Amino acid sequence: MAAPLHAQNRSEDAYTRYELLAPETASFKIIYDVTAVSPGAKYFFNPIRPGSVATDESVIDLMTGTPLKFQEVSGAEARESGLTNANLDTRYIRVELARPVPDGGEGRIRIIKTYKDQKSYFRDGAAIVFDRPLGITRNAVVLPPGFELVACNLPSQVIEEADGRVGISFMNTYPGQAPLVIRAAALPARTAPAVAPASKSADRPTAPPDPPASLQPMERVRVSERAFQDREIVYFLKSPETHAFSLYHDYTETREGTDRYVNVVRPGSTVSEPSAKILDTGEVLKTEILKGPAITAAKVDIGEAVRPETEIVLIRFPAVKKGQSARLRIEETYTDPARYDLIDGQLMWRRSFGRPRNDIVLPAGWYLTVSSIPATISKTDDGRVRLSFVNPRPDAIDVFVKGRRK
Repeated sequence: MAAPLHAQNRSEDAYTRYELLAPETASFKIIYDVTAVSPGAKYFFNPIRPGSVATDESVIDLMTGTPLKFQEVSGAEARESGLTNANLDTRYIRVELARPVPDGGEGRIRIIKTYKDQKSYFRDGAAIVFDRPLGITRNAVVLPPGFELVACNLPSQVIEEADGRVGISFMNTYPGQAPLVIRAAALPARTAPAVAPASKSADRPTAPPDPPASLQPMERVRVSERAFQDREIVYFLKSPETHAFSLYHDYTETREGTDRYVNVVRPGSTVSEPSAKILDTGEVLKTEILKGPAITAAKVDIGEAVRPETEIVLIRFPAVKKGQSARLRIEETYTDPARYDLIDGQLMWRRSFGRPRNDIVLPAGWYLTVSSIPATISKTDDGRVRLSFVNPRPDAIDVFVKGRRK
């Protein structure tokens, strides 16, 4: 049975891709995939946002790949065509579907158009800004050629296109519009792209897999409040040729009687330059690097079997008294060729994060091209790219990051 006229524009599975054109045009190409689901519907109506001027419009039936007839109409004309709740102050793209939507079925279409909108896409000094609230669930924005991403306020994947353009992709989990703001800056002009010799994977070390999570009986599962966990880790990547990165790790110790922190170095990594202090007082703490038999001799419980190659950083501090706590900062440098390398001219870094908050700072002179896990993007005071990951889940995320030299 056909749906009532006022329900003729229900949709699902919407995805929008914004391709930013040259900044001086204040224009962007929109590719909008959407599924019409009102049974019996013959038309689909796509509103043109007030303040935007639409050009270069086309519509495709995704089932057959064939063009569809469409027309730009006024709100009044949309009402006459069946969209009885159309806004009279809005213009619409009225699409004639290839076939009426079957009962219990759907009609999949792609609407392509170019918007000129100086309020959404503009220059701000040397930067370009895309500032646009987005209401649908799945979205992507692609920068113009020759621009790097320097800020993104919503957690987003970063993906490098085949032609070298950098884009972001995110899922809108807001109940309404997502207030997206992206900033980008022009990359230095190049006479020719740098081409690195192809790497041989057999020449590179392979990181051992992380141990699988233990499966406890359900009655023994304990759920802790993720938002209350206040551990924070920031990684500062050094030049990728060194395979090295420094980090600081802040956490609060509240367990009565605890007087040490033990960090077990991941297999494949080596640690150097450890230091620690109590942030509450500024007191500098003694640090030790112990390996294999030295761990056993010191009677340090690391929660697992000690092997000859096992390496730890041991930090001692005054025992926490009942009802008190200590906020600690631990700093270390790691070298890990299996997880951080220069491959085919690109910086590549991979690491699993089990804590709620983790940040990565790229080396100076590098720009971001890929982030497998959604992150917010910003610039440090010295101009380096910073990725901030917030993981609200109780399990780990596998982060893979790539970058190119400017």
